[in-house]
Amino acid sequence: MRYISTRGKAPALDFEDVLLTGLATDGGLYVPETLPRYTPEELMALRGLPYDELACRVMFPFVEGSIPESDFRAMVQETYAGFTHRAVAPMVQLDANEWVMELFRGPTLAFKDFALQLLGRLLDYFLEKRNQHVVILGATSGDTGSAAIEGCRHSSHVDIFILHPHERVSEVQRRQMTTVHSDNVHNIAVTGNFDDCQKMVKASFGDQSFLGGKTSLVAVNSINWARIMAQIVYYIYASLALGGPHRSLAFSVPTGNFGDIFAGYLARNMGLPVQQLVVATNQNDILHRFISENQYQPGKLQHTLSPSMDITISSNFERLLFDLYGRDSSGVVDFLEAASQGAVQLEETRWRGARRLFDSYTVNDQRTCEVIGEVYGEAGYLLDPHTAIGVESARRCRRDVTVPMVTMGTAHPAKFPDAVSRSGVDVEAGLPEHLSDLMEREERFTVLNNDLAEIQDFMARNWKFAEN
Repeated sequence: MRYISTRGKAPALDFEDVLLTGLATDGGLYVPETLPRYTPEELMALRGLPYDELACRVMFPFVEGSIPESDFRAMVQETYAGFTHRAVAPMVQLDANEWVMELFRGPTLAFKDFALQLLGRLLDYFLEKRNQHVVILGATSGDTGSAAIEGCRHSSHVDIFILHPHERVSEVQRRQMTTVHSDNVHNIAVTGNFDDCQKMVKASFGDQSFLGGKTSLVAVNSINWARIMAQIVYYIYASLALGGPHRSLAFSVPTGNFGDIFAGYLARNMGLPVQQLVVATNQNDILHRFISENQYQPGKLQHTLSPSMDITISSNFERLLFDLYGRDSSGVVDFLEAASQGAVQLEETRWRGARRLFDSYTVNDQRTCEVIGEVYGEAGYLLDPHTAIGVESARRCRRDVTVPMVTMGTAHPAKFPDAVSRSGVDVEAGLPEHLSDLMEREERFTVLNNDLAEIQDFMARNWKFAEN
């Protein structure tokens, strides 16, 4: 498997190099040169497999040539053995043909664990082979940071620096990051928003001279292809559990950076029968405005009760653009350049092409809390605010009630007690046993200004071998 950049001017790489590179040298994102395809018969043969075995079979074509299948299988099995439900990604029925897929059964209670617990193991594997030490740099709007830290904190081959917007994530999300005291973990609270953090990450990957040539950066955000690869699996798992491949499914996906829903788009392109993908957003609705109105223009970032979606520039949207332009990188570059100057529209035929599969909806904080209360009253099931936005969007956009609708349950409600409290539901979502003392643990983090030079100077002085 070879990978190419969405902007067309970076060399094609194998999986190992893509994993350790993250952002392409031309500023683009890596995508597979070709996708594996499944016939209905091949999908049928996967029905009934345990999650880890399905994951190995679905992902191995993307890593083949870079890692032996036996080594990869061992990593996958170890990754999902750490989840708290034997099904790994169980589904809960809310109504006739309406489901929530619980993607929060991993160690940090969010869907990011599916990819990032595996990513940490993959990094260890390749860095051990290379006898190499790297610096991981990531930005988080809430959940990526804790999942990345959990996946990498035991590695002797990495230092991990995570930027989060100061006082713009929930307390549980923050503490999941800042109470990990491993020497290689560095939490930075930036006096800005997530978009500011993400811009500094991209700028640092574009010019790594601040590290003095002694090490290199590795990405853990969904710009890293390995993140997308691992998320494809649970779309296939859901389909096979609910009658696929002989019936289509629809999915509603709470999303800010477009990575999770892009994985569903890829699953469909690999042969999975998917009738509809619903882009569910909060008030930071750039994706909704594009899908519904063909208007692409970042707005002012708003702080909401669903902080993991407080994003106005969706990095992975570039990967979809690449396909909408028929894999013509010049079209992608022109579109993004125009978008940097103001509002931009896609050519009507290309936008209509996207609309054949995608719908979208936006939900404000008040309605999010109402949905949490309504669903608890209807089904006795407690949603987190992101998943509530997904459920509301699914109900508003559903094309065919005879097609099963699966909303991706992206996080545990215990991570967002403010939203649950405001919903009027008289129940407390407790943290699982392994996090029961989270609020008593000592925190360690550094507050830095929203300044690229200050962030880079801090990193240059604090990674493991900086003194050398």
